[in-house]
Amino acid sequence: MFSMRVLWSRLPSVTGALTVRPPSSLARIAQRVSATTFHSRDTSIDYPDAGGSPEYKSMYQRSIDDPDTFWGLAAKKHLLWERPYDITSSVFLEEGFISWFHGGKLNASVNCVDKHIKLRANATALIWEKDEPGQEERITYHMLLSKVCRMANTLRRAGVRKYDVVTLYMPTMPEAVYAMLACARLGATHSVVFAGFSADGLAARINSSNSTHVITVDEGVRAGKILPMKKTVDEAVAKCPSIKQVLVCKRTGNPVPMGPIDLDMNLEMKNSRPYSTAEVMSSEDLLFLLYTSGSTGAPKGIAHSTAGYLLYASMTHKYVFDYKEGDVFAFFGDLGWITGHSYGVYGPLMNGGTSVLFESTPAYPDYGRFWETVERLKINQLYTSPTAIRLLLQQGDEWVNKYDLSSLKTLGSVGEAINPEAYNWYRDVVGKGRCSIVDTWWQTETGGIMISPLAHDKDTKAGAATRPFFGVIPSILDPNGNELEGNDVEGVLAIKTAGPGMARTIYRQHERFLETYLKPFPGYFYTGDGAKRDKDGHIWITGRVDDVLNVSGHRIGTAELEAEINSHPLVAESAVVGRHDDIKGQSVFAYVTLMQGTKHNDPAAEADIVTDLKKRISAKIGGFARPDNVICNNDLPKTNSGKIMRRILRKVAAGEYTEIGDISTLNNPDCVANLIEKRKKMDK
Repeated sequence: MFSMRVLWSRLPSVTGALTVRPPSSLARIAQRVSATTFHSRDTSIDYPDAGGSPEYKSMYQRSIDDPDTFWGLAAKKHLLWERPYDITSSVFLEEGFISWFHGGKLNASVNCVDKHIKLRANATALIWEKDEPGQEERITYHMLLSKVCRMANTLRRAGVRKYDVVTLYMPTMPEAVYAMLACARLGATHSVVFAGFSADGLAARINSSNSTHVITVDEGVRAGKILPMKKTVDEAVAKCPSIKQVLVCKRTGNPVPMGPIDLDMNLEMKNSRPYSTAEVMSSEDLLFLLYTSGSTGAPKGIAHSTAGYLLYASMTHKYVFDYKEGDVFAFFGDLGWITGHSYGVYGPLMNGGTSVLFESTPAYPDYGRFWETVERLKINQLYTSPTAIRLLLQQGDEWVNKYDLSSLKTLGSVGEAINPEAYNWYRDVVGKGRCSIVDTWWQTETGGIMISPLAHDKDTKAGAATRPFFGVIPSILDPNGNELEGNDVEGVLAIKTAGPGMARTIYRQHERFLETYLKPFPGYFYTGDGAKRDKDGHIWITGRVDDVLNVSGHRIGTAELEAEINSHPLVAESAVVGRHDDIKGQSVFAYVTLMQGTKHNDPAAEADIVTDLKKRISAKIGGFARPDNVICNNDLPKTNSGKIMRRILRKVAAGEYTEIGDISTLNNPDCVANLIEKRKKMDK
């Protein structure tokens, strides 16, 4: 055997060119960073301005043919290393062995903050758009470094150590970013739990991760309402024996009960030094956990590593959205979801950018909130969900047209496939036909965008995810796991590679990771989504595989049905689920929200619309796809992030009203009772 250092010396030039140097402090390395390091364009990794171009095709092919060279050059350009890596990648997908940049040493906090201080100390890193409009706060990179260091020192005194897991239960505010980066600075793994979860949901995630500390706030504020977050944490922690300390940040400043394990974070930070050494971490050390709900069983703690995740978040943020120096990037969503991690925090900060933290909702204090914020903050890239887009579309164009949106350059969509009507409205009314539209597909498990057009791409179609990002090989499989070649095919979407940003495991449940993602189709990462590749090679997401209905032997994607229903001029939004049918196997059950101004709860008006919808689907798709049941309601059950809770809709359709489960985390729990009442009337 020979040493890793000897092996390194024999690697190709992409890694061999990275000279070994004696260990030195990360702070001294950051001080030596020159403008050339972060602003020069390395022509060996120069990216095209648009997907579909010859340059894109050439670069994409290089990323597939020689991924180690491709990502090795990218890692050299985008990451600041304490010690360069030895081996670019080692991937054995069927075993769940995924390693990128083995032997490399770095720190995520340094890469997001310290490395920018020489050039961007006074540049704005974060803009906190508070719940009430016109009260934004700006945090420069210098201020961010000071806050992160103060919080890191506070956490260190509170007993947080390298490799501990720290749970964050916080609203979208700067302190949440400080906490994420402070954990990274100490080498602790952060686990952000969406602030809409109940005490039981929070406790389940704390116990699953065996967290030692919780960081929270006194109270949250959303859409003018006060949220008792410390109270929720107290109830959860009572069921979590691993918790040693709870650190409480101020949001409202209202008094809350403080127990023996509680610390006032603001007071502790005030008395902490604004300098903190950064732990040197290995490339594959865990950066964070993020829990996702499984279709069955307990939530899954998706685990992301450090170097690979940072690189992938940085590159997708920069090249999908065409992010330029000085731009203002806004993800209008919650930091508690993966999009908030990758494109609210790590992607923008890795690129030295300005990120807007949006605490409010699209409808508060009115339906012009998004657009007033864009005008006031001069936002250049806007990333939000199709649900938010459809909600605002429903209110009419006047809310958009009141404001100057000329600063916008790129409009992004995330969370689910966007229907063509919403896509066209986003492009034509919000973007005035001059903005790039990037309809992105990816998952918590992938860490960053996998399939999307690049900004300025002209070869796009409304509703299509379009084409893969660099290094991504999407495959469409039949039910037996056979890859469907060529165009005009439809099946299960799987990924043939494990790139740098891919999740490494389910925390403390690696066998579950294998069973969920890698064993269903050996040699592939199973996404759980269906997809089709059209005659032109564009990729379309057809919905979750379990959302594909089988009606009399006909397989029907719910996304296809919903797109047709949403094309009706009086429909704002829809959701389709399957209902058991003794004859057909499944029948189509549709839920519909009507446009503002349409008569709600008017039986005659609703009956006319339902009849029209059934005729439309029969004519456009086929009689086999015609819904047997349609419920019109003023809203659909959604999480605070805007995701439609189809699980609840399936239970209502099946008449299983007592098995709906906890609805406390819904943004609109009252609508469930309305749906049940209307469903019961169908049985009379």
